[in-house]
Amino acid sequence: QVQLVESGGGLVEAGGSLRLSCAASGSIFRINSMGWYRQAPGKQRELVANISNGGSTNYADSVKGRFTISRDNAKNTVYLQMNSLKPEDTAVYYCTALVRNCLLCPYFEVWGQGTLVTVSS
Repeated sequence: QVQLVESGGGLVEAGGSLRLSCAASGSIFRINSMGWYRQAPGKQRELVANISNGGSTNYADSVKGRFTISRDNAKNTVYLQMNSLKPEDTAVYYCTALVRNCLLCPYFEVWGQGTLVTVSS
């Protein structure tokens, strides 16, 4: 079994910064992509950013230039540095990872429990 544990959420004023972390643990042979999604009240879950195991990144247009995703493969951890935060960034942020348990095993997707980010105006 694989678990993702997020940390770093909280309350911040507009213009401030937060750094989210997500550590994967359990029966892990390899992690392919890792990423962050968010879901604001009354809205659908949306992709914020993802990163391949080679370091290629992809961002939602709404966060480009403000958020940076990175990962530490040795620690099975992905980070999301969020700068210049806006009230519209308020949401529950979820970490996700594409994981395989063994060399010939198929990849499967794992989700974290979510961490709340609240940006006050």
